[in-house]
Amino acid sequence: MTTLHITKASRWFGNVVAVNDITMDIGPGVTGLLGPNGAGKSTLIHMMSGFLAPSAGSVTLDDRPIWRHAESYREIGLVPEREGMYDYLTGGEFVLANAELHGLPDPGAAARTALETVEMTAAADRRISTYSKGMRQRVKMASALVHQPSVLLLDEPFNGMDPRQRMHLMGLLRRMGDEGRTVLFSSHILEEVEQLATHIEVIVAGRHAASGDYRRIRRLMTDRPHRYLIRSTDDRALAGALIVDPSTSGIEFDAAEGALLVQAVDFPRFTAQLPRLARDVGVRLLTVSPSDESLESVFSYLVSA
Repeated sequence: MTTLHITKASRWFGNVVAVNDITMDIGPGVTGLLGPNGAGKSTLIHMMSGFLAPSAGSVTLDDRPIWRHAESYREIGLVPEREGMYDYLTGGEFVLANAELHGLPDPGAAARTALETVEMTAAADRRISTYSKGMRQRVKMASALVHQPSVLLLDEPFNGMDPRQRMHLMGLLRRMGDEGRTVLFSSHILEEVEQLATHIEVIVAGRHAASGDYRRIRRLMTDRPHRYLIRSTDDRALAGALIVDPSTSGIEFDAAEGALLVQAVDFPRFTAQLPRLARDVGVRLLTVSPSDESLESVFSYLVSA
């Protein structure tokens, strides 16, 4: 099991601090790296992959430094957001060159396997200059996988992919995580992170803002009222009982949903009191659903904090 350790890592460019004193561990499974544009995600990924040295702190792979240590590079595959590809090569030649650079015993077989994995065999003999954005992404993925790395780092890997390509890549990353590989990807599309990542790391303005399952993060945000959508057999009676309880700070009726929208300021008390109050007023609860426990809600709270 391979784990990346980022310990009090910072990176600055002149007077600009891109990553500021970040500590986190990235272990086996699929981790989503979230943050607004300019938050420092790409800089952090480049530090994890050994393309940038930390200005302070350390980035290690199972306690071995990554920067300028070739043995660590053999275990890492990188799919960068920016493209620096050789357009005059075919996709097959590009992936083969990467296999040869890694010194693999049978680079041709490794390149063919990687191209098959990303469904690019049919286009392997075409020049990269003729590829669409989605095809370029897939051939970059093949070059990152050619040496069977235990760690895969992807910076906005779904950019330019059509829905079928996106679903295929999501399935591939999910399988790799299930196999015990360490997979980290950044994405600005929250739905992709919500569907794929079992763990998230959030960076805001170069700093580490949150870590873990986003639902758990939301429950720990005690300074933010929790919003619930509630349907019952008598919404008026239930609202009357809830409004006087100190666990709530506001209730309104949503005609479109045909339900109560309740703000709970004391989450533990609210969850305990709701069924008791419903019973006391003779009301049966039909639906109790959190309306702000999505990844999008959590992310917006963290960014605006």
